[in-house]
Amino acid sequence: MESRFLNDLSPGDRFVCGGVTLTEAEIIGFALHYDPQPFHLDAGVAADSIYGGLIASGFQVVSLCFRMFIQQGVLAESSMGSPGIDELRWLAPVRPGDTIRTEVEVVELRPSRSRPDRGIARLAYRALNQRDEVVSSFFVNHLLRTRGEAE
Repeated sequence: MESRFLNDLSPGDRFVCGGVTLTEAEIIGFALHYDPQPFHLDAGVAADSIYGGLIASGFQVVSLCFRMFIQQGVLAESSMGSPGIDELRWLAPVRPGDTIRTEVEVVELRPSRSRPDRGIARLAYRALNQRDEVVSSFFVNHLLRTRGEAE
């Protein structure tokens, strides 16, 4: 996909990313390193939890969601990082064998008043499973270069 700069984007632009299927080993591996809660680590313990089985860390789902979008290359030449993520929600559990895909929509564009070479693109991210259930949602405020100034 062609890289876009701040001034190439418009509110309402949408990007759909392919899916990633999570395995039990991937869920446990992530949990061992970053979120070692029993319902992410041990299927037996998780079966007796409120989730009724092993589930992926919400942080893993958000990371996968973000990675899928970034790997499309939409912001490859313009990204300058991000001042933060807003309104992060984990809406439904993700289990081994679930396939997660990402949908991203441009919500707002704010060119910088003091630096014309950049601005903020507020993007709404949604992670959906194979049943089209939204399992996570969040907004990323991407700091992006503008096309005319960056080239």
